[in-house]
Amino acid sequence: MSTVKYAPRLADKYKKEVVPALVKKFSYKSIMQAPKLEKICLNRGVNGAVTDKKLVDIAIDELTTITGQKAVATMSKKDISNFKLRKNMPIGARVTLRGEKMYEFLDRLIAVALPRVRDFRGVNEKSFDGRGNYTMGVTEQIIFPEIDIDKVNKITGLDITFVTTAETDEEAYELLKELGMPFKNANK
Repeated sequence: MSTVKYAPRLADKYKKEVVPALVKKFSYKSIMQAPKLEKICLNRGVNGAVTDKKLVDIAIDELTTITGQKAVATMSKKDISNFKLRKNMPIGARVTLRGEKMYEFLDRLIAVALPRVRDFRGVNEKSFDGRGNYTMGVTEQIIFPEIDIDKVNKITGLDITFVTTAETDEEAYELLKELGMPFKNANK
């Protein structure tokens, strides 16, 4: 009896299609030089968290539902009296995905969630940080099928950051494009 280990669809695609394509395009000497996706970070600031503590709990629950991994509250770093904010008050939620869960989330994001965005024409290809990382904003959490629209009392957005091992933005762009990220001008 042989046990077949489960591997996410995009993880297989990365090994079999993306790495050879990147090695060919950038003429790496070894496949180990090909950039890879390290982690995906989801972050969400909660408006009004200072006055209503339940909003942070709702944000944590929604991020946990979307990703399948427990989200944690983000705490304020300093006091800001104008906003009635004290140090170490919960003001948002975040979760970091790696490994199988990262590839599963990326697959669901590309195949299911992004096509559900109203008037979707692709994601902006100018959101790279200069070090090979890509950040995009999602304006409505209801594009994720895991979220029950009837239970949502307030539509909020979140930031998604893709951290790669790429040295340059061009390498990171090609990596994400090969993985299936729908960029606006993918015909570069």
